[in-house]
Amino acid sequence: MPLNIIRAAERHHWRNEWLESWQSFPATGNFDLAANAHGVLLVHNDDRVDAGEGLDRHQHRDAEIVTWVLDGALRHRDSTGNNGILKPGVVQRMTAGRGIAHSEGNATGRLDGTDLRVVQMWVAPDEAGLEPGYTEADVTDALANGELVVVVSGLSRHATTAPVTINNSAAALHVARMPAGKTVTLPAAPYGHLYVARGSVDVDGHTLGEGDAVRTRRAGEISLNSPGGAEILFWEMHAGIA
Repeated sequence: MPLNIIRAAERHHWRNEWLESWQSFPATGNFDLAANAHGVLLVHNDDRVDAGEGLDRHQHRDAEIVTWVLDGALRHRDSTGNNGILKPGVVQRMTAGRGIAHSEGNATGRLDGTDLRVVQMWVAPDEAGLEPGYTEADVTDALANGELVVVVSGLSRHATTAPVTINNSAAALHVARMPAGKTVTLPAAPYGHLYVARGSVDVDGHTLGEGDAVRTRRAGEISLNSPGGAEILFWEMHAGIA
């Protein structure tokens, strides 16, 4: 099975005084997100934010924005009235729709010194101009056994089981916190995006480390093992950008 592996160092890198962003698809600057997409995945950023810092209020449109915190705590406020703190184990979906404004940043103060590490992913919605919306769910307990768990989905087969739904009927996000020696099987999909958030996994004779990714096309089920433990995110996608 040929794998399109994108090593951590090959990602687009952007940095300022308080933010370091490693981007699986170029997102900072004047980029055509749809042209660089894989399946319906437009953005996949692994960001580190200094304590007390963050992005001021800004606007988004027509994207399903999924956020997964790896370390620290993320402060979120938006124009639909949501205001809260996200910590590891809580998945967030924000529907930008016809327009939403929000601010986000490291919830800890400068004197605390705790960095925030967060993966933010954008998926194209099925249609433009949707009503802006927000939801979150704590999936900590579901991940405790090390299995691959659907945490966000728009697929019809997950209509009653996914903790968080998105307005894309062709995509689902799976997460696993794999203990040492664990093997999981990724579902077959026309498009897939595997991301190793921490640790390492072995797949089809290749070892993938933190920040490495695999993009698949028309792949069957894929088995991967983690000799030392890992946290992985996998987008299963049944369509591409039209």
